[in-house]
Amino acid sequence: MKRGFILVAVFVLLTWTATASGPAYAEESFAKGRLTIVSANGGQYRFTVEIASTPEQRAQGLQGRRQLAADAGMLFDFGRIQPVWMWMKNTYLPLDIIFIRNDGRIVNIAPETTPESLAIIESAGLVKAVLEVPAGTAARLGIKAGDRIEHRIFE
Repeated sequence: MKRGFILVAVFVLLTWTATASGPAYAEESFAKGRLTIVSANGGQYRFTVEIASTPEQRAQGLQGRRQLAADAGMLFDFGRIQPVWMWMKNTYLPLDIIFIRNDGRIVNIAPETTPESLAIIESAGLVKAVLEVPAGTAARLGIKAGDRIEHRIFE
């Protein structure tokens, strides 16, 4: 009986520790690819991206991540043209969120988003995709609305 009590106590302690440290996230298996941002000033900037193309992957996004390389990001492929709303719930990294039309043109950019914010971040029009990159990337590279994203989903 004493042994059973100890096992239950250990289980409760482990469960409490896991939930007290914050939500747990299953490692989602995202396809990886490359994309290029072609700016009006002639710059071409290559990124390695994870592609979120299923509803489950889009819901997971970059939640729970603690780091993101300067030339990395996540491309959310919605598969159709629509208005899009994002938020930063359980996202610990500040990001630039880039909203992209069906033809690969950038509609708008939400720069330097606030980690873990529940504020709604929306596209300024109909979009097919969203690119999330480390905060400050758009300003550092001079990326603006009207610039073009080259990736197979825009062909």
